[in-house]
Amino acid sequence: MSPEVTMKPYVIGLDLGGTNSVFGIVDSRGDIKATTAIKTQGYESVDDYVNASVEALQIIIDQVGGIEKIKAMGIGAPNGNFYKGTIEFAPNLSWGHDGVVPLADMFSEKLGIPVALTNDANAAAIGEMTYGVARGMKNFIVITLGTGVGSGIVVNGQLVYGCDGFAGELGHVIMVRENGRSCGCGRLGCLEAYCSATGVARTAREYLETTDEPSLLRSMNAADITSYDVSVAAGKGDALAQRVYEFTGKMLGEACADFAAFSSPEAFIFFGGLTKAGDLIMNPIKKAYDESVLNIFKGKAKFLVSGLDGSSAAVLGASAVGWDINKE
Repeated sequence: MSPEVTMKPYVIGLDLGGTNSVFGIVDSRGDIKATTAIKTQGYESVDDYVNASVEALQIIIDQVGGIEKIKAMGIGAPNGNFYKGTIEFAPNLSWGHDGVVPLADMFSEKLGIPVALTNDANAAAIGEMTYGVARGMKNFIVITLGTGVGSGIVVNGQLVYGCDGFAGELGHVIMVRENGRSCGCGRLGCLEAYCSATGVARTAREYLETTDEPSLLRSMNAADITSYDVSVAAGKGDALAQRVYEFTGKMLGEACADFAAFSSPEAFIFFGGLTKAGDLIMNPIKKAYDESVLNIFKGKAKFLVSGLDGSSAAVLGASAVGWDINKE
């Protein structure tokens, strides 16, 4: 271990999600020593968000001995550009959807440490490759199912960034060409509009509005229904709620069949809140994939759920970006 790591044994990892921002202070072995979280939304400006983040961070920084113990910070964020350290036109961030936000530089100025940033799903992929179910794999796709749908694509052991840092936006592949749902990105029919947590809730509301089918969800205010509510109802045998997951899983499975055609992954790894539905969503995914995928790819890809709890994959992945800042 280098003298610098001994003197500065920790990095900060930030999983910046559409709903919550989770911070972890991580050591070189990947142990998360302290965590805190704030809401991502509800701020008038990105400056307010950064100030609130630093205020929350200060408590756990003090717990590990102060900022002099922190080597760097890594951030996993939607529409994050690894090359520039910016968030660019992020549809699910109230303070980040209208332009380019130099978030890495803003945190670096406030904390006085180097800060690097990458796409949130790429951070999850790094976390899985280093600490989770993708250990030892060189070709896989992580699909994050949260407020939005993201993806981290690893080919031959390396993350795919493309020429501009934005490669791998599989959540914005158009799945429905005719009368597709509006997506936060401004287009219609994207995978994210159907298979995110918000997409599941939208599907449930559509089913409730267009059918008279009995459902436990009818006792709720339709506008308040969440994907968790749909999962609970489906787990209790609610037929309408189960059809919501069958629809969602079918679309995801068909999408994965298309994704296999360009990278032939050894595994698809699903990460995020929707995975808590278990077989309710995984079985339809596998079934639709098997029915849709090219024959040359059949039976090759594994379908796995993240082996890391909560947002650990993204926090650890973001922290790995922080460790890499000054490797040279």
